[in-house]
Order: sequence, then C-alpha cells, then structure tokens
Amino acid sequence: MKAVSLVGPKKSGKTTLGVQLARHLKEQGLTVSAAKFSHHGFDWSDADTTDYASVCDTVAGLSPKETFVHWTKRSFLPDLLPLLNNDVLIVEGGKELGFLPRILCLSGDLSDGIDWLHPELAIASVGDESVDGVPVLNDIPALADTVLEKGFFLPGMDCETCGRPDCHTLASEIVAGKATTKACLAMHNSIQLDIDGAPVGMKPFVEDIISASIREMIRTLKGYAPGKATIKLDV
Repeated sequence: MKAVSLVGPKKSGKTTLGVQLARHLKEQGLTVSAAKFSHHGFDWSDADTTDYASVCDTVAGLSPKETFVHWTKRSFLPDLLPLLNNDVLIVEGGKELGFLPRILCLSGDLSDGIDWLHPELAIASVGDESVDGVPVLNDIPALADTVLEKGFFLPGMDCETCGRPDCHTLASEIVAGKATTKACLAMHNSIQLDIDGAPVGMKPFVEDIISASIREMIRTLKGYAPGKATIKLDV
C-alpha cells in the first residue's frame, strides 16, 4: 500500500486536495482509502467525510472520543489498516504521525511557522508558500505520481530494532533517500504476517516465539521438508 498524509493549518485546502488526489488515482484504476483526523469529533452530516465518501472506496474517521468505520472507542491508524486495504491511503491531518510521508498544505494561517508540520517527512508541498528542499507540486497528476513513487507506511511501533530511536527517524531517512522500508525489521523478517492483505509488523521477540513454535510443530508433520512454508489462518 502507498500512503501519504496531508497536513497544514485550518482552511489550507487539505480536504479539497485530498478529494482531487483521490479522484485522479481512482481514474487511474486504483483503489483508494481516506482517513480523516478531527480534534472535535464528527457530525454524521460532516461535509468533509461526505466528500471523501463520494470518491474513495473506504473512509475512516479518528478523533479523541470516537472512531468510525464505526467503533465506539478510540483507535490508532495502524489498527484500521485491514479495513483500509486499497492501493493508496490518503490521510488528512494526523500531524503527529511519524510513520508515513506527508504533503504540506502551505496556505492559510502559517503565523506559527512550519516546524510543527515536520517538513523532514514531506515528499511535496502545495499552496502559496514553499519549504527549502521540498518540491512544490500544485499539479494533481504530478502529485499523484509522487505519492505512487514515494508513499509508504511503517508500523508505528517505535521498537528500535532498525537501530533508530523511533519510526519518525526512519521515515525521515526514507524520505531523504538515505534508507528504504526494508530497514524496518518489524516489517521485513522471517515471518510475513498479513491480515486481509494488510501487512502487520511484529517485534523480533514476538517473531522469535512464533517462528520457533511453528517450526517445531511443522517438523513433526508427515511430508515435512525444509523450505519456504505458507500458512493461511482465519483470525
């Protein structure tokens, strides 16, 4: 899955950009999900989520008090990935998410500067302002191509097994071209776990327990031979 977040101040055009980007990607034959963050909850007639729903295959909303596709508890974005398993995920808001790249929406009130938007995670920007080293792409097709080329999603576990203190650090190195997603050992280990097609990361300690248990049980089966095993399990 390719993923990107759209971050910027209020009324910077995030929703308009997200819907345009989603529509262009859909016209290319891709499936698209959208996730919208809100600090104040959701009105079920909310225009932004309705706009996304008119274009995207799946829409999720996340706020401090509720989550929809509709769960009556707070959840975290990685928990929703099995429900958002499309070719592209567009996240509106979530500026604190350090585990995926972002597009900076640089219009509206920028009186507080841009450091809070974490430009080190930016693969592009749109709007009236610009940031050194971040390409300005006000053309939707060019922006979509950049998302397909540079979008990614880390598990957000901050497990440090890649040698970095957190996923934010690795994500910024990936954006800068100094690393790739293969540096994330939670996503690239001896066990690949997918739920409904969405990859699930695991810490090496958990991987060791699962892999050792499965290997020992498989070795007792008639027909066993060393090699690459595939197991499908309903969970």
